[in-house]
Amino acid sequence: MLNIEEIKKIIPHRHPFLLIDYIEDYEPGKYAVGYKCVTYREDFFAGHFPGMPVMPGVLTIEALAQVGAVAILSMEENKGKTAFFGGINKCRFKGKVVPGDKLKLETEIIQQKGPVGIGKAVASVDGKIVAKAELTFMVG
Repeated sequence: MLNIEEIKKIIPHRHPFLLIDYIEDYEPGKYAVGYKCVTYREDFFAGHFPGMPVMPGVLTIEALAQVGAVAILSMEENKGKTAFFGGINKCRFKGKVVPGDKLKLETEIIQQKGPVGIGKAVASVDGKIVAKAELTFMVG
């Protein structure tokens, strides 16, 4: 398990763009499982949408990418590097994320060749999938 300070030692993201609260489990280069505890105080809720707060889908995908980055950047050869987005494929949104939700973020690295790889990512709330995608990354 990794707390917020340990996560910040692996990935370069910081408030307000660090979208992971903790990592429950991970294996460097293989997978990571993290959580985002969504609160009404999130900056994006001020405008998305007033009176009906919904976490933007692109931020759910970003949170999945950050969890994947923990898996990739915790590898010894990648320490101190940054993982950049290379693409988003097969993306589907299947539900809303709202204040009070505990967003589970799971990213499994399914392919890697050199600095480029693909992660299979699934976000869920209470066991119900809210988003899934294949995320392409490049370590630089």
